Amino acid sequence: MIGPDGAQLGIMSAADAQHIADQKNLDLVKIAPQATPPVCRIMDYGKYRFEQAKREKEARKNQHTVEVKEIKLSLNIDTHDFNTKLKNALKFFAHGDKVKVSIRFRGREMGHSEYGYDIMKKFAEACAEVANIERPAKLEGRQMLMFLAPKPTK
Repeated sequence: MIGPDGAQLGIMSAADAQHIADQKNLDLVKIAPQATPPVCRIMDYGKYRFEQAKREKEARKNQHTVEVKEIKLSLNIDTHDFNTKLKNALKFFAHGDKVKVSIRFRGREMGHSEYGYDIMKKFAEACAEVANIERPAKLEGRQMLMFLAPKPTK
């Protein structure tokens, strides 16, 4: 039995413990029911639950969810368009998001998948300072995909 101030009150029957809790207008809560004898504590359970919920809410507020942003490239992309897509990817990495880079092959472009690998390699090298390759470029059907993740900040 543990008192409301954290002091140990010793071993006693459940009825005596409940009587002490009722006198102090507090609740009797089992902390370790599987222990022998079970450990109970006298506390204000409503206040305890409120503070616990408050701590969980604060923890959720401070955590950042990692999103996966997609950048679509094409096989015959021009330099300026490539740089614009690269600039957007760097912004995503700055926010801590992962980036999925994709190239869709259309028609006869399927015969030249090696050009797609070259574009993906060039994109990965341009992002090498701020990102790691999570999954290298791989052709899946008519689409080539590559996943990049931001490097961990120290």
